[in-house]
Amino acid sequence: MRSLTVDSLNPAVRNVQYAVRGELAIKAEEYRVVLKEKGQNSGLPFDRVISSNIGNPQQKGLDQPPITFNRQVAALMEWPQLSQLAPNAFPQDVIARAKELYDEIGSIGAYSHSQGVPFIRQNVAKFIQERDGHPSSPDNIFLTGGASAGVSLLISLLISEQHKSGVLIPIPQYPLYTATLAQFSGVPIPYHLDEAHEWSTSIDEIKAALKKAKEDGADPKALVIINPGNPTGALLRDETQREVVNLCAEHGLVLLADEVYQSNLHRAAEYPFTSFKKVVCDLGSPVPLVSFHSISKGVTGECGRRGGYFECHNIPDDVRAMMYKMVSVGLCPPLQGQICVDSLVRPPKDGDESYALWKEETTRIHKVLAQRTKLMGERLNNLPGVSCVDSPGALYLYPKIALSEKAIAAAQTAGKEPDAFYALALLDATGICVVPGSGFGQKEGEYHYRLTCLCPGVDEYVGKLEKFHREFSAKYQ
Repeated sequence: MRSLTVDSLNPAVRNVQYAVRGELAIKAEEYRVVLKEKGQNSGLPFDRVISSNIGNPQQKGLDQPPITFNRQVAALMEWPQLSQLAPNAFPQDVIARAKELYDEIGSIGAYSHSQGVPFIRQNVAKFIQERDGHPSSPDNIFLTGGASAGVSLLISLLISEQHKSGVLIPIPQYPLYTATLAQFSGVPIPYHLDEAHEWSTSIDEIKAALKKAKEDGADPKALVIINPGNPTGALLRDETQREVVNLCAEHGLVLLADEVYQSNLHRAAEYPFTSFKKVVCDLGSPVPLVSFHSISKGVTGECGRRGGYFECHNIPDDVRAMMYKMVSVGLCPPLQGQICVDSLVRPPKDGDESYALWKEETTRIHKVLAQRTKLMGERLNNLPGVSCVDSPGALYLYPKIALSEKAIAAAQTAGKEPDAFYALALLDATGICVVPGSGFGQKEGEYHYRLTCLCPGVDEYVGKLEKFHREFSAKYQ
């Protein structure tokens, strides 16, 4: 008899679902292997796989290059002797930055403080203070292996009673939240965003979700806000943010602010970003707030380095001590990720030798992403049976698709959710991998999919989406 089976594992682990890396992504990788091994003899109707399922700016095949300044600092921290071996290869401000960090850290092969390098936490606190106009303490900063590590830590701490402690999450939501809640046997409490009004956050919807959760015997502990939104790209208005803070205060909720897309703004004049830290401080609110940021998004796009941070505000010292105890179990966040966080919060300044190139690179990334998002949204909206909110932020579009009864019946026969059936057919026909809306949550009878706006060659890319949609609609009309 086998002692290790799936049925013998922790049932909470068996309940974890993560659509972004789920069935579609696995099948896309299988196609990628076939193309690599067989090339033109693959028998597939496409010559490459386009991974539009995940916000991964620097993945092979995309054209968001790394920021030169970040990589130069990282290179000198990896091998400090490079500045002597190639004395003309590095700008003087890069050499000075790397020396400053090395003097604080030493070798990046050594462990750091479990909360993160103190000097880098000081720089994060300065960044937050300059952004918001309110004080920030390095003691309240935890550097993490990506924002997801911080989210996992906080949810694990908040689930005080399994199958009863709940967290309010927006629908559609980034599936990290439902996956983490499942892992720790917490209760997801969904509140729907308003697609008809640019995926806005409705306070009445949150209140209704709270009321239902309590009627069902759940104990709401926290509220998650993703701003700018994933998968929607929506930004909250300041008035809505104030209402959210006041609601959390009224109901004793911890506010978890996922702000990793805060620099991915396509129409910043119309849709600016305001941090929840600023709103809470402006109001003088006592609401416990944890804000997350990451090097994976924005113009940095360093997903593989695993760097991020969260800031605690209005969190009691003894609770923060518990956080420190838990991060100490993991010893420390990756040092290269911490160094990249430092570059994120301390980019070159005007007058520095690296500034001109940094400005050129970051301006281009913002401009290209905004242009692609606008163009893709317009072309998707011109398709019959497709509607798509013009995303003002983040890296994605989240179009709604109208599926016929015939298509829905075919999906049921195949044992698939209708939008997953559509997405699988899209992958089989074009090599484009997207994430079905059922992986993010949606209203019953509605169907969506999320795709990134990172892929180059927009005409070819969207052209394939358009051709497939028309052929699929004709097949199942």
